[in-house]
Amino acid sequence: MSIRQQAPAFPDEAHDYWDGFIAEIEAADYLCQSVRTLQKWRVNGFGPSFYKPGRSVRYRRRDLRDWAEARRRSSTSQDAA
Repeated sequence: MSIRQQAPAFPDEAHDYWDGFIAEIEAADYLCQSVRTLQKWRVNGFGPSFYKPGRSVRYRRRDLRDWAEARRRSSTSQDAA
């Protein structure tokens, strides 16, 4: 399923969608960032939680969404609490 598609309408399918793992390139696309930016964030301890099964890196859609929502601001003067 493409990350650009909407989440499924049925509760069980929606749960599976948000808890599903995606590759680094899809995660970068979801966050409108480059893969290199995600790599730098991981090295610096910034960015969304990730999983490393072996040599690959995977992200959960739910973690990406939650991480992005935590950075939501209504103005440039709003504190990054």
